[in-house]
Amino acid sequence: MSVHELSSGTVAKAEGLDRNTKRTVFAAALGTVFEWYDFFIYGSLAAFFSTLFFPKGNETAALLAALATFGAGFVLRPFGAVVFGRLGDLVGRKKTFLVTMLVMGLATAAIGLLPTYESIGWAAPALLVALRLLQGLAVGGEFGGAVTYVAEHADHNQRGLTTSWIQITATLGLFLSLLVIVLCRSSMSPEAFASWGWRLPFVGSIVLLVVSLYIRLKLHESPVFQEMKAQGKGSKNPIAETLGDSRNLRLIMVAIFGVVAGQAVIWYTGHFYSLYFMTTTLKMTHDQANFYLLIALTLGTPFFLFFGWLSDRIGRKWIVVTGCALSAFLIMPLFQALGTYGNPTLAEFRAKTSVTLAGNDCDHDQSFVGQLFSPQATTDCQKAKALLTARAVPYTVKTDAEPLRVQVNGGEAKPYNEAELLAALTATGLPDPKAPVQPNGPAVIGILFCLVFLATMVYGPLGALLVELFPVRIRYSGVSVALQLGNGWIGGFAPFVATAVVIATGNIFGGLWYTVAFAGLTAVIGALLLPETRGRDLNS
Repeated sequence: MSVHELSSGTVAKAEGLDRNTKRTVFAAALGTVFEWYDFFIYGSLAAFFSTLFFPKGNETAALLAALATFGAGFVLRPFGAVVFGRLGDLVGRKKTFLVTMLVMGLATAAIGLLPTYESIGWAAPALLVALRLLQGLAVGGEFGGAVTYVAEHADHNQRGLTTSWIQITATLGLFLSLLVIVLCRSSMSPEAFASWGWRLPFVGSIVLLVVSLYIRLKLHESPVFQEMKAQGKGSKNPIAETLGDSRNLRLIMVAIFGVVAGQAVIWYTGHFYSLYFMTTTLKMTHDQANFYLLIALTLGTPFFLFFGWLSDRIGRKWIVVTGCALSAFLIMPLFQALGTYGNPTLAEFRAKTSVTLAGNDCDHDQSFVGQLFSPQATTDCQKAKALLTARAVPYTVKTDAEPLRVQVNGGEAKPYNEAELLAALTATGLPDPKAPVQPNGPAVIGILFCLVFLATMVYGPLGALLVELFPVRIRYSGVSVALQLGNGWIGGFAPFVATAVVIATGNIFGGLWYTVAFAGLTAVIGALLLPETRGRDLNS
């Protein structure tokens, strides 16, 4: 069957995808899996990177800096969407995502070769941020191109199922990154991994790059794009037409706030913030957290395909809206349950402990962003916050005319003294940081599965919905811009914002309100403004 035959309606049989479509989906999806692996390998090691690329002296600020660097990879994603979206609508889908893959693979390998902070000082995090920005630029043009390419090959009755194979790639990329890390850590000593072993997952991505480029070079151009070009219907300036036309701009805004924003915060909270929460707050080992998340991803990932398939039967809109609404109600109790079952001893201690910080150096100490540029804890209030946050101790902050006073469980307010504060907390049951954490494994896996399941409900139908929402002339640009503004600037910073709010408030669950708010907002806007797109003609 030729590429032109694919566009004539003989793409798939009713009982499943035909061989040519399967080959197209496999080639596009495999390349996107590898590209997400490259992008997420840093996120999987972000807490670890805080000790390598940022100065010592304030563990909390270093973690924030590491998470902000993870977020930096999202800053340029909308610009990547603009640059590569324009190319995709002008010169073709295939050529464009060959370029994005090359940029991503080379930037990832370069991270594995970077010197650390101890070797070259502040140049190390500067170079790391630059490479994360390059990764963000590449992924900004990759995903929208892949999902558009696959959708334009798919039968209209199976578009949700077909594109859900692209939706699954982000989770598979995360799964692959976690698996490679687990294998590397288990094959060497902790000291060797900290010294040089962490570089292997990055440098090894060169192999994935070569394989991906080889596979994608064998692909044909999208038949819908070819037909558009043959009929002379292409846009001469896709970006101007996407953002300058009021109707298309409205589609962009509905796509962002009626679909993508909720999907983004739900996905990144369930897949990444849950990982940080388990390791930095609940004090699980990296091996424990990675193992539990790997199992949850294995159990939950098939539901991307299920909800993609279901959207072909009942429509896309209400599946996405329902997933966002459920997430707005369930994210907070799910994380509270994760706190209880992930570290029962810590949960018991937290339930009976409260600390109050009051002092004249706390009134200018609420800016967590400022700590990124002043990584050393200089004031007593900063030092107390860092100590308490590192041990997941709940606290409240009050301004006062006097020097900092610390009050534990309503007792006497005393001047800040690290040793005395730790002694008081230990007396109330603070777990020994060297004691192994003993989570309730089945309960933790069940909670993580619920988080992944919510993400699949919102994400599974997303690709088909967005492709069907935009006209063919600006489809690559429209899909990419909507995806990357929502994911890059709203979802990508969810782990950083959540962690920063925890530091500012002393409430380990406080940062989740960011996810709850955007999930709820998306459910409302989607219900009111998002059209049902199932079955639309992609040639229009």
